[in-house]
Amino acid sequence: MPSVAEQLRHAREQQKLSVYDIAEVTKIKTDHVRALEEGAYHVFAAPVYIRGFVRSYAAMLKLDVPRITKELEVELSATAQFSQPPNLAGKPHGIIDIVMLQLSRLNWQLLLLIVGVGVVFVLATLSYRGWRNHQKVDPLANFGPGLYPPQTNSGEVLPLPASPSPR
Repeated sequence: MPSVAEQLRHAREQQKLSVYDIAEVTKIKTDHVRALEEGAYHVFAAPVYIRGFVRSYAAMLKLDVPRITKELEVELSATAQFSQPPNLAGKPHGIIDIVMLQLSRLNWQLLLLIVGVGVVFVLATLSYRGWRNHQKVDPLANFGPGLYPPQTNSGEVLPLPASPSPR
């Protein structure tokens, strides 16, 4: 029993079509058409591409698509690369991947609004405390005696005027 690749190549040759004709009609790259005809499935990134391309190729050649698809599944299950479904989860996630995933789920508009309100509240509180502390401080506490010497009397006696100078 011929393989799917041999069936596709044989049907193309019987209809006297070139690889370029197939590529033009199916919109499959010529390299991929050649890989399908050679059975080089390792060229493709995932089995979904192989299945889709074989289906399109077989339909264009007017072959029995369900039979070709079943035979392709048997061939793919026999290969080591495509016997298991692909790992959709990818590699294990590290701490950076987890943090970035959680950050991507945030509603940034709401978060920025909350942070902005918090900053305004903190600034208002600090400003009010600064203003209250400023009100409690005596503004003349750090000034010296100025032009007038300090008085030593207790206030019981009035100072005497300066003696008049002789005339």
